[in-house]
Amino acid sequence: MEETTTPAVTVPDEYNANLLVTYKVIHGYSDPEYATAKVASLEWDLHNARQTQKSNSVLHSKIDTVKDIITEAYADSDDQDTLRAIAEALGIELVREVQFTATLEVSGTYSYNVLDSDYELDLDSEVTDALYADSQNGNIEINDTEVCHVREA
Repeated sequence: MEETTTPAVTVPDEYNANLLVTYKVIHGYSDPEYATAKVASLEWDLHNARQTQKSNSVLHSKIDTVKDIITEAYADSDDQDTLRAIAEALGIELVREVQFTATLEVSGTYSYNVLDSDYELDLDSEVTDALYADSQNGNIEINDTEVCHVREA
């Protein structure tokens, strides 16, 4: 197996911050353009982009904290209008997830051939196999279903 090594970065003896370089400017999916700028200008652009990225991360973290505070306080607040305005200004959706359980009672008819001597009715299994729960509402997610009690009426 052949080892590969990363070549060492060499700093030139004379660094020329005024050197003009041509680089590709990418605009999403459109055709790129080519621009020329001094190295010093590109260095500052990179520095400013890094600073902006750090600030953006800090601000998003703060917005997430505000979102948690508003979501927790909203239901009991006497000033929901203000909380709603703050949420809208920060682009926060006021969404709270609620875990739930529900009981559903169904009735129906199951038909089978009584002359089939090999068939033994297991109503519990038949109903369990036939029933399922699904949600047509995008706000509800069904995680688990269980048939708890089956009886003949």
